[in-house]
Amino acid sequence: MTIGGTLVLGRFVTSCATTGSVVAVRPQLLSLAGPTLDLTIARTRVLIGGHAAEATTVNGGVPGPEIRLREGQEVVLRVRNGLHEDTSIHWHGLFVPPEMDGVPGVSFDGIPAGETFVYRFPIRQSGTYWYHSHSGFQEQTGVYGPLVIEPTSPGPHAYDREYTIVLSDWTFENPNRVLANLKRYGGYYNFQRRTLANLGDESDGMGFWGAVVDRFRWARMRMDPTDISDVTGVTYTYLFNGLAPDENWRGIFNPGERVRLRFINASAATYFDVRIPGLRLAVIGADGMNVAPVEVDEFRLAIAETLDVLVEPIDTAYTVFAEAMDRSGFARGTLATGPDVIAAIPARRPRPLLNMADMGMDHGAMGGEHAGHNMTHQCSAAMTAVSRHGDDEHGAGNAMVAAVARSRVSEPGVGLRDTRWQVLTYADLRRAVPGADTAVEPSREIELHLTGNMERYMWSFDGEQYRHDMAPIALRHGERVRFVLINDTMMAHPIHLHGMFFELEVGAC
Repeated sequence: MTIGGTLVLGRFVTSCATTGSVVAVRPQLLSLAGPTLDLTIARTRVLIGGHAAEATTVNGGVPGPEIRLREGQEVVLRVRNGLHEDTSIHWHGLFVPPEMDGVPGVSFDGIPAGETFVYRFPIRQSGTYWYHSHSGFQEQTGVYGPLVIEPTSPGPHAYDREYTIVLSDWTFENPNRVLANLKRYGGYYNFQRRTLANLGDESDGMGFWGAVVDRFRWARMRMDPTDISDVTGVTYTYLFNGLAPDENWRGIFNPGERVRLRFINASAATYFDVRIPGLRLAVIGADGMNVAPVEVDEFRLAIAETLDVLVEPIDTAYTVFAEAMDRSGFARGTLATGPDVIAAIPARRPRPLLNMADMGMDHGAMGGEHAGHNMTHQCSAAMTAVSRHGDDEHGAGNAMVAAVARSRVSEPGVGLRDTRWQVLTYADLRRAVPGADTAVEPSREIELHLTGNMERYMWSFDGEQYRHDMAPIALRHGERVRFVLINDTMMAHPIHLHGMFFELEVGAC
């Protein structure tokens, strides 16, 4: 069956528009390949964890089909809008002409209801990427999918088979209602808050009065150390290629094979901690780029990140366990030698607690939280604390400013500091082939402060929210520039550049 290219099916499922019928669950991602493809965005009744829901889908599924392209192709992607509102698709991580980037109000006007927009661009890279809507809450309601680009020549790592794994979060609530609940009370979905009953447990670690003082410090900031994720498993079902944990996605292997797993975090609000008990994970790619292989036991996958790993399973079954960072739930699948073989599901770990260093409030804390990694003197020097606050500190758009900002790329992150195994950090990631441009000193340095008001969900750079009349940052073609991003807030923030890559300077140590 062909739809503007090749349609490869695991097991085909029927799809229908918003009617009384429901799209069945499919065990594998659909895959579209070819330089010319047709995608339709529409409202569709689907099953999520056995429950009927109305989703915004790409070609009838959540996630949308896996798009397989080849480096060097000229692609034509025809996107038809079957909704009653504008839509869009952004090709996350791809080098595309600005007008093909898919961001309404910035690179184009969006795709009006009932119309088709044709994306045309050359493929100038390879690797693991994804696509998603950039309109309203459509990504949260299902408009996302994987995108894999094969290189023109064989890559540096051989493998016998591969699987793409899309991790995501789903709520049966209206996403507008979720945001309204959070604006009303930031801890609306946090059912793991500390109570008086927890005081005894905390006293075991810091003494009774230490625990009391710690609670007063948090109360003075009007913050909560259990506030790991804004939206939690209270409302979210965590999905593994669109399947809930009980539905158990399966990937088949033969013992001794080398298997490539392409992980994509397509969540709206969830960081996942991923491990496969019994297997070491050889990380070979990050955000589409080849990296020097590094073996770990677990990695944290932030929102919108992709990571490629190689595993060599020899037993009958392994659980691929993706635990939400706040431990409120998990997504899972199974690598197995047959469809009926299962593996044990790990127990969820206790929910972690933030500390003052996590909030940028501990002037004395300078690392030491990840004993499994040795830093060079150069890396240590790069991790010195900085406190750079300018005129952007004040106003409703920038409340609760962190006192101290420092590089934390060598730290595994909250909830992973005390693991007994090796956890990936950003400092572990090095480009597979050092580039010649690394010897070129940047011509200048531009400092940007990530600012915002956490209670009002207002985000900005240097205290200014985006406006259409804002002057852009002017760069010269071919110029090498160092950007220093300083997070002045008390929240972790993903940063994504459209149409270009950046080199994480400290991570190259």
